[in-house]
This record gives sequence, structure tokens and C-alpha cells, in this order.
Amino acid sequence: MASDLTSDTFLASKKISDEINADLPLHPEKYTMLSGDRPTGRLHMGHYFGTIKERVAHQNLGIATRIIIADYQVITDRDTTDNIADNVHNMVIDYLACGVDPEKTIIFTHSAVPALNQLMLPFLSLVTEAELMRNPTVKAEQEASGHALTGLLLSYPVHQACDILFCKGNIVPVGKDQLPHIEQTRQIARRFNERYGRVFPEPHGLLTDAVEIPGLDGRKMSKSYGNAIALSATEEETAKLIKKSQTDSERFITFDKENRPGVSALLTTAALTTGRTEEDIAAEIGNEGAGALKRYVTESVNGYLAPIRERRRELEGSPELVREILHEGNRRANEIANATLDEVREAMGMVY
Repeated sequence: MASDLTSDTFLASKKISDEINADLPLHPEKYTMLSGDRPTGRLHMGHYFGTIKERVAHQNLGIATRIIIADYQVITDRDTTDNIADNVHNMVIDYLACGVDPEKTIIFTHSAVPALNQLMLPFLSLVTEAELMRNPTVKAEQEASGHALTGLLLSYPVHQACDILFCKGNIVPVGKDQLPHIEQTRQIARRFNERYGRVFPEPHGLLTDAVEIPGLDGRKMSKSYGNAIALSATEEETAKLIKKSQTDSERFITFDKENRPGVSALLTTAALTTGRTEEDIAAEIGNEGAGALKRYVTESVNGYLAPIRERRRELEGSPELVREILHEGNRRANEIANATLDEVREAMGMVY
């Protein structure tokens, strides 16, 4: 499996990723990056440190950056679209508050770009049922949701290929577990080019060095676990969440992820928001206990998020501006998608 850290496939992917990361600051004009999120709730600090911060850095290098709000993917494993409009609106606000520049980065939604989704039809003809069933991420997402395997979830890797290839994306920031998706996209691009003529690049996964910020209980930070600090949370809400987070009965503070997950999660959160190490913070707090640690974490997080929250408040007061930015992003994405679909039709001999 491509996500196996010792496999030849993973090592080859990592080598290419390292080479691209070294080249990005030197030749940003060579790259088009696609990334995105599902609007299933509010973005949190895990999203910020895991992906958003890096997207902003790539954008500022001059890399052509596209961010998709994957609204159609909400229904891969859910039976409702309740609150989706509010989630999309707040997702745009979060992106902008964190430094995404709509002049440099195109922000758009699945449902507003018909030509992107139309690529699903030729792309589905390029993969087999067995290849879709083997994708480990699809299996993992189905098991995690407890939902029946829908056709949309089964074909999710193909839809992701449409997201990447409609804009000729050639780099996609991913964690190691998402490499199978990128390999399937490369396979689809390669098969299309071989069958009909070269239209698409074969993209590479850009393995990120981002630290995975744990939730307040030591597990992965997730909306569904209720252990996440939302970017939209107030200082008071943040303090309340941190205060009720689980620690343990040992007073002396140490960093030990395996045996002290709650304490260690708080230390990592403080480290990310101060630039210090977990061990340094633990040594400073020492025998002052969990109460002192929680106060330190609260001050660190609220201090770090203060400029983001100030920008959020400004944007919340300008809902029309937020809508205009999304509408313009959708317009630009449609221009790109329509041009790509024209190329696909031409290659397939379907211009009548």
C-alpha cells in the first residue's frame, strides 16, 4: 500500500515530493496546486496547522493555487445537506481570515462548476470496479462513517481526479494515507492521454511536513469527536474547551504522548502556537499541575488566533463581500473547466 512508510511506492513518492518541495521556491511558475475541504462544519486548528497555513505559504510563493469547497462530497456519507450554505460561507471567511488571497487563489465550490463534474463520465470509463474497491481510503471512510457504500463514495477517487485535472493541477498537498488517491488520478490522466491524446499532466502528491495537531483529548482533532478548537470560536469558548479537556491525576507535567495523551495534546497545542518545544513548556510548568498548563495553553491559543479572529469579525460584517469573492472564484473556475472540457471533447472526437 502506498501509505506504508517502508514500501518502495511510498519511498519513491517521498523522493519526488522532496524534490518538488526543494524546487517550489525556485520555480513556482511551474506548478498548479489543488487542495480543498468538505463543508461539514466549522474549520478548526487542526485544519489550520494541517493544511491552511501551508496553502497560504504556497500561494505567497507565487504558485497557482486553487481551493475547492467540496460540497458535493458532503453527501458521500451523509443523508442531509442541512447547514451546508452556512458552512460554505464560514469556510470562505476562515480561508480569508487565515491569509488566503482571492486575487492569487481561486476559491470555488463543486456544485457551481458543471464542466468539472462532467469529466466524471469519461474518467469513470478509465477505471475498473476492482480498482475502485481496492482504494484503502474509500474503505476507511466507509468504515468510519458507518454509512452504506454509496456510488458517490465508491467513485470519490475519480471525482477527486476531476478536481485535480480540470485545472491541470500537478501538485496536491497530501498526507501519506491519501497517496492512493493521487496514484489513481495519475492512472486516470495516463490512460486518458494514451487513449485519446495528451491533455492532462500526471500530478504528484506533495507530502506535507505539517504537524498533526491533536484534539483536546489526545485523539486526532475532529469536529465529530467534539475535541476541536474552531477558528471561529471566541476567546471565552476556547478557554471553556481547554478548561474541561481531559488530563490525568499526575501533578508533574511531562510530555509523553503514549502514556499521557491529554497532557501531551495540550503541550503540543501550546508548542504550535508559541514556537517552543513541548519539553521546554513542560519543564517550565513542572509541578504547577494541569491547571497551570491549561491557563498557559489558553493564553497561547487566544494570542495566536487574535489576528485571525479580528479579521473574521470584519468579514462577518461584510457578507456581501464574502459572497462576491466566492462568486468570482466560481466564475474563474468555470472558465478553466470549460476550456479543459473543450480540450477533452476535441481529443475524444466529440466536437459536432
